Amino acid sequence: MSQTTIDPRLMRAPPKRKLRLSWADERIRGVVWQVLVVGIVGTIVWWLWSNTVHNLEVRKIATGFGFLTREAGLPVAESVIEYSPTDTYLRALTVGLLNTLKVAVVGIVLSTILGTVIGIARLSRNWLVAKLSAIYVEVIRDLPLLLQLLFWYTILQSLPGPRQAMQPVPGVFLSNRGLKLPWLDWQDAHSLALLALLLGAVVTWFYRRQALAKRILDGQPRRIWPVALGAMGALPVLVWAALGAPWTADWPELRGFNFRGGVTVSPEFFALLLGLVLYTAGFIAEIVRAGILAVPQGQWEAAQALGLHPGQVLRQIVLPQALRVIIPPMTSQYLNITKNSSLAVAIGYQDIVSIANTTLNQTGQAIEGIAIIMLVYLTISLSISLFMNWYNARIALVER
Repeated sequence: MSQTTIDPRLMRAPPKRKLRLSWADERIRGVVWQVLVVGIVGTIVWWLWSNTVHNLEVRKIATGFGFLTREAGLPVAESVIEYSPTDTYLRALTVGLLNTLKVAVVGIVLSTILGTVIGIARLSRNWLVAKLSAIYVEVIRDLPLLLQLLFWYTILQSLPGPRQAMQPVPGVFLSNRGLKLPWLDWQDAHSLALLALLLGAVVTWFYRRQALAKRILDGQPRRIWPVALGAMGALPVLVWAALGAPWTADWPELRGFNFRGGVTVSPEFFALLLGLVLYTAGFIAEIVRAGILAVPQGQWEAAQALGLHPGQVLRQIVLPQALRVIIPPMTSQYLNITKNSSLAVAIGYQDIVSIANTTLNQTGQAIEGIAIIMLVYLTISLSISLFMNWYNARIALVER
């Protein structure tokens, strides 16, 4: 066999060219253009800042964030934490932030579930199921989101009053006051039991990772369900029993002209969540469908040849591979559902945009109010992007 010899001179790094202070040297040109662009941008920013400060001084408009410590006097219909109009503007904005996070988190979870189901249904062999899913996707994506929010809010407002409330299932009432649901008589013991459940889930996850690593080394399977049952079942129950937490439900009941007891989902929150979930699920469905179709057909055929039924093939073979295609565009939809929640101001749901707008109208701190809104959405969007990029890198194929 002939062996190819490599000239040692070709393995050396090319000699570095000396830097010449001449316009003919592309490195000098690159540095000059970069300095010029940075200078122009800096000049524009300085001019805008100085012009803004001058106009504020001329009109004697106060600047700064000192207004955050003043009493708000702002009523908020619903809040995750305790709030009263005598609290500060900072707490009012915190309530708005938590309301935004509430609708964003719940919307992301529900739209992901609904979109995945519809995306799989579009690939169903049942003609009726596939066509109905396709019609849903085409119709829901062609209608503006704001129009859908107004539609659902109008529908909820036209429902009968509490005395004639609809009762789809026992203990659940739907009226123009919102959705009433039964709820636990929540106490500190329930919070500790929930914390124990989360801790058990973390312990189960770490044990599963160690069990899989050991199985790779010795080939011996290890049962995970006993650890999961003990950590996620027995531990929370023991905490709940030891602290004596009551297991009594607070059922809503009609008293006078309204309901008492249970938990209330306001018409504004319900309409916003319903519109966001249904709208975003149409886009997620197409992402899921495209991800499944991106998996080679040979994967289906090989799995079926092993005797797996279609459900097992989809869950264990196809979807894990489709995730590598689904995750990047899914990140955009999660960002969209978070930013689209700002349309809540159109139907009266008091999120960060609504409360910040009221705050800047009362205080005159327009620049600060808009800056707070921008900072909130920028922080949430970057957090979602960082998490999804981390997860995407984790499930990506690793070349060896």
